[in-house]
Amino acid sequence: MKIISIANQKGGCGKTTTAINLASSLSLNGKKVLLFDLDPQAHASLGLNIDGQNSIYNVISRLTQRKLKLEEIIQRVENNFDIIPSNILVGTLEQELADEIGRELKLTEVMSSLKNQYDYMLIDCPPSLGILTVNAIRASDALIIPVETSRFSMQGVDHLMDVVHLIKDRLNHDVHCRILITMFDSRLRHSFAMLSTMKQRFSDILLDTIIHVNVKLKESAVVGKTVNFYDKYCRGSKDYYSLAKELICLEKKTAPADAPAVEKDKKEERKAQPQFTNLSSRMQELVINESRNLFKMKRFVLKAPQASSVYITGSFNDWALDENYRLQDNGGVWEIDIPLKPGLYKYQFVVDGVWREDPVNTQKERNSFGDINSLVEVEHE
Repeated sequence: MKIISIANQKGGCGKTTTAINLASSLSLNGKKVLLFDLDPQAHASLGLNIDGQNSIYNVISRLTQRKLKLEEIIQRVENNFDIIPSNILVGTLEQELADEIGRELKLTEVMSSLKNQYDYMLIDCPPSLGILTVNAIRASDALIIPVETSRFSMQGVDHLMDVVHLIKDRLNHDVHCRILITMFDSRLRHSFAMLSTMKQRFSDILLDTIIHVNVKLKESAVVGKTVNFYDKYCRGSKDYYSLAKELICLEKKTAPADAPAVEKDKKEERKAQPQFTNLSSRMQELVINESRNLFKMKRFVLKAPQASSVYITGSFNDWALDENYRLQDNGGVWEIDIPLKPGLYKYQFVVDGVWREDPVNTQKERNSFGDINSLVEVEHE
């Protein structure tokens, strides 16, 4: 199970929008997700039309007259997507826990009962650096910091990173921090200038996915739905689906628990390979050549001199953002050779987090998101 806090003490950066729609997109990728609304403003609960009468306050507080267990306040949002609601009383936990011993571990303690029931737990933190945010970061494996392209947001990142370092030093707990660019307006030069600055300052922790300005994200919150169910064809829906894919790929790379599964895959791969034990050397050579002929190397090229990273994703890799499909920069011309079996494949390039069709490929089709997939056909010899 992966626990991710979504935090930024600066308001208006898309924090709650990210929490809601990332949870929905992870669930659409087959993951079971629980969203903790830890913000006393309860925007995540309100944005999903969830009743917050019983909240995390009733679980953590010792003063409440209606003490509840965490399992009793979980509400279903969508298939594989549940939420722990919030209300204004959650804000009083800051004062209630102020003088309590072990106050930084309260959320960790109550979450332990659900440890094996979900693939992901997301925490929508309050827009402050108080005890609730410290609790959330202490309980998490990773931290996503939504940042709009402005100078004030960059300053907010520095303050939040100070808290992360303090938690590491004082509580001996380290979290993996990632910065997510949100509310990106591609019509403004200022947006690209700030994006370039952020890439220089935070290159090691900057996510490739970029969340663009999209009115459907605001409209979906007004009607109490996630953007995937409000308008699955809009830009916002595709951006958050891409973010979910990127996080799943990052987890596969870093999670030690994946090692047995990888080893199992390798064993299955070895079983599937041709066995040459009782074959003559000539016969071995023929079988090897036949095996090689199953695949054909296909080169993909994109001219993007201003790009800092380019991936290719498509039906040949289940639309995953994988380092194995990252293109190599050759003076502004990005290239990659991919072994493909004969067949028809759909694909797109992902340039600095932005999905693009292949501009030189005339074979295209419109996909379910309303944009264009490029097509490539690998023929038999």
